[in-house]
Amino acid sequence: MEIMKKLFVLALFLMLTAGLLAACGGSGSTATGTDSPSEGGSSSGTGAEGEIYIPIISKGFQHQFWQAVKAGAEQAGQELGVRITFEGPETESQVDKQIEMLQAALDKKPSAIGFAALDSQASIPYLKKAQENNIPVIAFDSGVESDIPVTTASTDNLAASALAADKMAELIGNEGKIAMVVHDQTSVTGVSRRDGFKKQIEDKYPNIEIVDIQYGGGDHLKSTDLAKAMMQAHPDLKGIFGANEGSAVGVINAVTEMKKEGQIVVVGFDSGKAQIDAIKNGTMAGAITQNPVGIGYETVKAAVASIKGEKVEPQIDTGFYWYDKNNIDSDEIKAVIYE
Repeated sequence: MEIMKKLFVLALFLMLTAGLLAACGGSGSTATGTDSPSEGGSSSGTGAEGEIYIPIISKGFQHQFWQAVKAGAEQAGQELGVRITFEGPETESQVDKQIEMLQAALDKKPSAIGFAALDSQASIPYLKKAQENNIPVIAFDSGVESDIPVTTASTDNLAASALAADKMAELIGNEGKIAMVVHDQTSVTGVSRRDGFKKQIEDKYPNIEIVDIQYGGGDHLKSTDLAKAMMQAHPDLKGIFGANEGSAVGVINAVTEMKKEGQIVVVGFDSGKAQIDAIKNGTMAGAITQNPVGIGYETVKAAVASIKGEKVEPQIDTGFYWYDKNNIDSDEIKAVIYE
């Protein structure tokens, strides 16, 4: 009898164990979300079957502007339930490295791709590959000279730099010699900001002369050297325009090193701690800020809409603002500048 009791208890235990194992043996699920590699890194594939994966290839990582764009893209990815990666070359002069990143991203067969071109021509063959494989391309910050992108989420750089020119003219009394430090002459942003500023000065201010335009690759050290050389070549220079964050920081540093504070009017583009500090201490008169978080957010939002076959406007204007010591602490400006 005692043996029968033991066998019964053992059998009951085995039945309960089998039931528990069966209950735990159902299929699991894979959550989607954001996955942002470190600088110059890359993602590890398209993830679970059916997952929407959108790689975002920026112009670089070295400026705080791109970190703000990344934050906006990640916010949209989380809200819309898609996985994104965000990467870019170490500097904005590394066109070849950016193209390699673009090719690597396309090899993973993403659902769509966001791309800010360093060279609007060099990237076109790769964007054609995306088009042939039905991968929607969303251009951001800097467009390409092609109709391949579904849309471009960016600032109206011509209008923004024209506003910078108006501010420069006002600050120097509508006359005198000025110069420009631009990040490049291959990207749409570089060309547009150069031409928008230059045309506005030439069309509206006949007594202002642009005596030099140099290209620093968005690198603040190179831009510093260029700005110092400009000041040495033109002792009567009244102002310098820096066309992106690195360019503007370089001009600020040059003015400080040459002890020209209060003598050279500095007008910049973008934001970042160095420009904010320079405006507050008077080294920089003011700057144009974009809406970088909005650029990142709208890029991912447009990509998801394109994947779903929804209508997307061919141009998404993400806006721009002038900021200086008079409005830098306002709620409107605080929402679009970044440190």
